[in-house]
Amino acid sequence: MEKIIIYTDGGCRGNPGIGGWGVWLRYGDHDKKLKGGEKNTTNNRMELTAAIKALEAIKSSSISIELFTDSKYVMTGINEWIKSWKSKGWKTSNKKPVKNVDLWQQLDALNMHHNVDWHWVKGHSGDKGNEMADELANLAMDSIELLK
Repeated sequence: MEKIIIYTDGGCRGNPGIGGWGVWLRYGDHDKKLKGGEKNTTNNRMELTAAIKALEAIKSSSISIELFTDSKYVMTGINEWIKSWKSKGWKTSNKKPVKNVDLWQQLDALNMHHNVDWHWVKGHSGDKGNEMADELANLAMDSIELLK
């Protein structure tokens, strides 16, 4: 069975500052590129948004997905921290509210709806998919800067 391969990236110019996210989806011989951004956001919010937008673009819940991110925050959050956060009512081990809880809750719902294998890839290391997602995030930030 073929899988959808997804690369996501998010970034910020200033943190907080102008942010962008990029997604490259591949399925067989087909590919799709998505990008977007915000005027005032953080790097972590853009990394999460990229993963959310990628999974929102997949209409079928029965297909396998390989999702690659260079964000250890997203990887560790979705694979480890989220179980504890949910059991504690979206609080951290320090009993403080989880940062970016709105995005984590969206990502959690999408992750449960799809069959996703999460992978970490080192950023800016020549990985073709990561470089494409990074380029898309930067194009989104460029577009926002032009509007200033």
